[in-house]
Amino acid sequence: MNRSEKARAITEATERLMKLFPGLPPSIVEDAVSDSVPEFEGNPIRDFVPLFVERTAKQKLRALV
Repeated sequence: MNRSEKARAITEATERLMKLFPGLPPSIVEDAVSDSVPEFEGNPIRDFVPLFVERTAKQKLRALV
C-alpha cells in the first residue's frame, strides 16, 4: 500500500466513523483518527494500518458516547 492508498483508506475510515457516530462533531472523529495514526506508523505490515487506525479510533469514540 503506497502513501496515497493509505491516505485514501484513512479518509474512508474517517467517513465511516462519522456515520457510525453521528452525534459527535466531525472534528472529534477526525482527531480520534489523527491521534491513532502514530500508534501504527512503524508497523511492518502497512496494508493493515488503516484498519488498525479505524479500530483504535472507534474505541476512543465509543468512550466518548
